[in-house]
Amino acid sequence: MRKSDFAVWVLVMLAFVAAGTSMINATRSQSAAAANADVYKSLDLFGEVLERVRADYVEKPDDAELIESAINGMLSGLDPHSTYLNPKHFRDMQVQTRGEFGGLGIEVTMEDQVVKVVAPIENTPAEKAGVMSGDLITQLDGVSIQGMTLEQAVEKMRGPVDTPIMVTIVRKGVADPFDLKIVRDVIRINPVRAEQEGDIAYLRIKTFSEQTYDELKSSIADLKKKIGSDLKGYIVDLRNNPGGLLDQAISVSDAFLDKGAIVLTRGRNLNETQRSNARPGDLTDEKKVVVLINGGSASASEIVAGALQDHKRALVVGTRSFGKGSVQTIIPLGSNGAIRLTTARYYTPSGRSIQAKGIDPDIIVEEDVPDDLKQASSASQPRGEASLRGHLKNGDGGENTGSSAYVPKEKEKDTQLKYAIDYLHGLKDDQQKKVEIPQQQDKTAN
Repeated sequence: MRKSDFAVWVLVMLAFVAAGTSMINATRSQSAAAANADVYKSLDLFGEVLERVRADYVEKPDDAELIESAINGMLSGLDPHSTYLNPKHFRDMQVQTRGEFGGLGIEVTMEDQVVKVVAPIENTPAEKAGVMSGDLITQLDGVSIQGMTLEQAVEKMRGPVDTPIMVTIVRKGVADPFDLKIVRDVIRINPVRAEQEGDIAYLRIKTFSEQTYDELKSSIADLKKKIGSDLKGYIVDLRNNPGGLLDQAISVSDAFLDKGAIVLTRGRNLNETQRSNARPGDLTDEKKVVVLINGGSASASEIVAGALQDHKRALVVGTRSFGKGSVQTIIPLGSNGAIRLTTARYYTPSGRSIQAKGIDPDIIVEEDVPDDLKQASSASQPRGEASLRGHLKNGDGGENTGSSAYVPKEKEKDTQLKYAIDYLHGLKDDQQKKVEIPQQQDKTAN
C-alpha cells in the first residue's frame, strides 16, 4: 500500500473513532442532562412542599429547623451513620475526637434536676478546688441548673482556658450550700487505662481519639518497665469501645505488628481504595496478646481485632463484635457545620468484610448476666449493625446479629478477663478456635 493510501485510511479511521467518541459523549451528556432534569424537578417539588408548610402549618415553623430536618432526612435515608452536624454538633464532635477541651475536670450525671458529681478527674481544677464525689451542683455563675439538660450544664461548665466559673455545691454533711471558684484548664480525656495484673499488662482502650496511640505507647513503656522480665503478655480490652478515628485504629494495630496489611478500604471511586500497612517495630517485643471484644466493640475496635486476628498476632476472646464495617468522612460546610458521610467500606487484611457481620472471636466466652439485668439492661441484649434500620448490606451475604455487651464491674466476676489471664499463664490453650481465616482474597493487597 502506498503511503498516500495509508494516510487516507488512517484519517478515515480517526474520523470514525472521533465520531464514535462524540456519539458516546453525546449519549452520556443526554443521560446526565436527563438525570439533572429529574433532580431539578424534585427540587421544585421540595420547594413547593416547603412553601406549603411555611404558609399553612398550624404553628409558624422555624425556617432553619425545617431545612436542617430536610438535610438530616436525606442523609439518614442513606444509612444509619450518615448525618448532618449543625455548627454546635460539629464543635462537640471535634472536642470528642481531640480528646481535650477547656473545662473543670469532673465526670457528672443528672439527678433530681441537678448535676451530681460522679468523680473529679485526677489533677484537674475541680479536684484541686476540692470538688468531691457525690457533690450536687445547683448553680453555675449564680444561675440555677434546674430546667437545664445535662448537655446544657456541661456546655456551660466548659469554656476557654484560664476563665473562672463560680460553682454552687450542696454536700452531704454540710448544712448550707457553698460556692467554689474554679478556673478552667485544659482537660484531657484519657482514652487508655493501663493496669498491672500481676505479671500481665492490661490495656483498656475506651475510644479512638487523637490521643489514643500516644497514650497506648506510653502505657506499654510504663508497664514494661514496671513488670520487667516477668512480663507474660498483654490483654487489650476493646469491649464496649464504639470506635473513633481510623488513623488511630491503624496506629494501635501497628503497635503490635511488625509487617503486613492492617486494613483495606474500598470506596465508590478509585482514590477511596487504599491499603494501610504496618511499619517495622513491635512495641510489645512479640509477647503474647489477647484481645477482648463483645457486642459493643465497633468500627475502629473491629479494625484492630480483625488485623491482629488475621496475622495470628493475638488470640481474640469474647463474643461477636458489632459489625460496623463502613468509613465515615467528615466534610466541613464552612460556617454551616459539616456532614458525616459514609464513603467507603473497610476489610480485614485477608479481605473479610466486617459490615453487618462483625468479628467472630477465636474463643467464644460468654459473660454470665445476672437475672435482674437480663430484662432491664440493654447491655445484656444482643446488638449489632445488622439490626439497624437502613444499614449497608454486606455484599458477600451472610449477615449476623450482634452479641451481648455486658461486662461485670467486679473483676472476679469477669469471665472473659479471667480466661485471658489464664491463657497468658498457660492454663488455657487456643485449640478451641472457632474462626478459620481465609486465604488472601484481595488482589490489590498483593
